[in-house]
Amino acid sequence: MQKFDHLSGIAAPLNVANVDTDKIIPAQYLKTIKRTGLGRALFAELRYNDDGSDNPGFVLNQPAYREASILVVGDNFGCGSSREHAPWALLDYGIRCVISTSFADIFYNNCFKNGILPIVVTPEQLDLLFDDAARGANARISVDLDAQEIRGPDGGAIRFDIDPFRKHCLLEGLDDIGLTMAKTGEIERFETALSSSRPWA
Repeated sequence: MQKFDHLSGIAAPLNVANVDTDKIIPAQYLKTIKRTGLGRALFAELRYNDDGSDNPGFVLNQPAYREASILVVGDNFGCGSSREHAPWALLDYGIRCVISTSFADIFYNNCFKNGILPIVVTPEQLDLLFDDAARGANARISVDLDAQEIRGPDGGAIRFDIDPFRKHCLLEGLDDIGLTMAKTGEIERFETALSSSRPWA
């Protein structure tokens, strides 16, 4: 998993509450278990017209936001079914950070496991970030995970809370497999001792 320490990029505003995982990636794209190639399907029902052409009204199709790496979104983002394809699609598109007032629990947990930083802010702070994001490519937002701080284009700072263990995992690029592999020495010592004490096992 790619490490997350500092991110500076364009923030796309999606001021819609209760965006569920089916909106993030529709069910017809769930046939694959590959994590790559899903960026094309991100917000497919919102991004594309019925004929497959880009919907010019959707924020990620607007020139100012095509290179966005941060999403500023409405309340209760990622609700609905527990599909892990949702953070896979965000990451494959290039989104590394999502900021909201609240997230659905399973989506929130899946973000950390896939190298995406979900940040919870107050409604007042979110309004400020929506204002910053509305400036498009002319205004970049910076996220410093180590300092737990979001900086707007005018230099204003917003502090955010994060679980220390999850912060450690993102800073070190450790997903569940990475956490296990970090204990390889201990696992091997246990297996050796078990083999000696219980050779029949």
